[in-house]
Amino acid sequence: MRDLVGKLPFEINIPLPDWWNKWESDPKVQIYSNYGIGGAYFLIALVAFIQLGRIQLRVPEYGWTTQKVFHLLNCLVSGLRCAIFFLRPKLDAIQPLLLRVGFLDLPGLIFFTTYSLLILFWAEIYHQARTMPTGALRPTFIALNIIIFGVEGGLWTLSTLAKTTELQNLGYILSNVFLTVVSAAAAFGFLLYGGRLFLMLQRFPIESRGRRKKLREVGLVTIICAGCFSYRAVMITLATLNMLNLELDDMTHPLLNILYFSCAEILPSMCVLYILRKLPPKRAVQGGYQQIPQR
Repeated sequence: MRDLVGKLPFEINIPLPDWWNKWESDPKVQIYSNYGIGGAYFLIALVAFIQLGRIQLRVPEYGWTTQKVFHLLNCLVSGLRCAIFFLRPKLDAIQPLLLRVGFLDLPGLIFFTTYSLLILFWAEIYHQARTMPTGALRPTFIALNIIIFGVEGGLWTLSTLAKTTELQNLGYILSNVFLTVVSAAAAFGFLLYGGRLFLMLQRFPIESRGRRKKLREVGLVTIICAGCFSYRAVMITLATLNMLNLELDDMTHPLLNILYFSCAEILPSMCVLYILRKLPPKRAVQGGYQQIPQR
């Protein structure tokens, strides 16, 4: 994600096979892997944009519902990733370094916000079904995201503008530790509220096709999202421990980029967009597609 000056004191060396190192050092692989990843993100952005348009045409009378914001943010983060990978060789020349680091790392934070919206939505459904207050959920969600963006922005500043190498490396380490904690928290949130909603639906007394479909939807999205955020946490930790071979979002690591971004963002996004492809009903009915009231 960024260049370090010096060497981390606790860095470990994870040996990789010769064929991996050979492909990683191939300039053609480095170039075309970026085009391939960028193309995949373009398709995700296009699908999310089309789905957003379909929802708006179906229910123009509603404002910015959670579903619309989810697709808008999906389009935004995938569009940013697409631009980054298509322009990747030119980005290394961006100055100041803080701007380059922020541009490269910002999509990861937006990805967290995008999918944590699903946790918020499930939490609202669960709390409403249990007759628990829901009024504090959205303010808490917004406050947490502001804190996360603010802390990460401060760590970007420390890792790029600090006057000493030690402080720069400290900023990098703290940034990765913070992102690991955030990713692990997101995985826990999916398991917590996805699991609660799944069990609640499972105990629902009326057997129906819609109930079975919703059970499958919640179960699959929970597994996919918890898995991708757990994977992200593990990979960020490994990248911190082995900067030489496992640095993420680096031009010299095309195979690692394909593996990381495919499993952490591309495949999960494709799967979730497909699972949540159903449009809201055309007319508002009681218990239908409405904003959850705040209490």
